[in-house]
Amino acid sequence: MTNDWSVYLLLCADGTLYTGITNNLAKRIEAHNLGRGAKYTKGRCPVQLVYQEPDLNRSTALKREAQLKKLTRKEKLALQALKVDKYSF
Repeated sequence: MTNDWSVYLLLCADGTLYTGITNNLAKRIEAHNLGRGAKYTKGRCPVQLVYQEPDLNRSTALKREAQLKKLTRKEKLALQALKVDKYSF
């Protein structure tokens, strides 16, 4: 299994949050913003990435997506606030 999957949260133009998974985040966000992503985001463009968990395998990403979708909006926003960029020290 490869660890090239990510679970992500998008902030839509109407203020709602969308959760999804992908193996190419930049391409997926572009698709969302062009109206070719998920049906949910089609009328809510532009979208902005607010949270991601990279380096997952597909199975783990799907499980984590299900967990995140069960969180309340407040809990999802708290995840975004606690986000730490592991590449900045």
